[in-house]
Amino acid sequence: MKGSILSLVRLAPRDREAIGRIDPGLRLVEASGWFDGEMRETWPAFTTDRYLAPDSTGRGTREERDRLLADAEVMLVGFPFPVDLRARAAGLAWVHQRPAGSSNMRHGDLWQSDVTVTSSRGHAHNLPIAEYVLAGMLHFLKGLHISSTEREAGGFNARGYPGLQVAGRTMCVIGVGGIGREVGRLAAALAMRVTGVKRVPGPPDPAFDRVTGPDELHEILGQADVIALCCQWTPQTHRMINAAAFAAMKPGALLINVARGEIIDEEALCGALAAGTLGGVVLDVYDGEFERPPDPRLWSDERVVITPHISAKSDVNTHRGTALFLENLRLYLAGHPLKNVISWEQGY
Repeated sequence: MKGSILSLVRLAPRDREAIGRIDPGLRLVEASGWFDGEMRETWPAFTTDRYLAPDSTGRGTREERDRLLADAEVMLVGFPFPVDLRARAAGLAWVHQRPAGSSNMRHGDLWQSDVTVTSSRGHAHNLPIAEYVLAGMLHFLKGLHISSTEREAGGFNARGYPGLQVAGRTMCVIGVGGIGREVGRLAAALAMRVTGVKRVPGPPDPAFDRVTGPDELHEILGQADVIALCCQWTPQTHRMINAAAFAAMKPGALLINVARGEIIDEEALCGALAAGTLGGVVLDVYDGEFERPPDPRLWSDERVVITPHISAKSDVNTHRGTALFLENLRLYLAGHPLKNVISWEQGY
């Protein structure tokens, strides 16, 4: 390597040691927090207030930060990140972003650039996110959302609780990747029938009874009691869950989104809620979540649970994005193809 490895995320001591073991001659420069001031100026305040430390305004001068970027050949970034990395890092060859969602990159000049960018797709908190999906499902199938209404009313109505059995119902997973497969595995363990939709269907996963392509989306939606959105946000999936998709769903279906808010047409979602055709909605993401609060129509509806993109939170660290970076670093130094390279054409 001619340049340095520049990390804008905080590395654990074991990860720094692992880089040294791969090649003692590698130059690792850690600059976690250095660019926070710049990011506050170039990202929406709704994003920076949420993801950056409250009092962090960056370190060093602009010239010092420019020198760090100019010397970087490889970078490890989180979210948010400096939006002008390509323009300021002439020698940059490869960037690894720890988040799984490739759409994060659309906000900067790396998108569709000549720099190789890899993501942590399939390696970032698959199990906690899958557990969140099941928690949301059980919340509505067992009628737990009713208890808050009863607390306000000051009385019980036991007959109002649905108490629906999970076993035997159908879970449809849209996006059978790392997270989607984990959702399917947990759903199958609860004796659910599991179906899936995948961009390019292959051999069925052991947990899935059936996996189809996007051309059969509406058919498979019509069979599902619970629909879990776990796919990447791409031009093909943008507002894929639209009025026609809602019309194809069976009455009382539950919709859970742990992917990206833009996959759902929120006007169509509000229309389906107004028509009373959905049994419940769980949104860990929503359209425009990096810029503004949720649509008041969704936030005020007792049939909708909205959380601030926290489905990945866990007291156990299940993120393997840095491990993937280390594996790719070995491949990079050996001149071999990297894993999880983002395809600008496909969008992930």
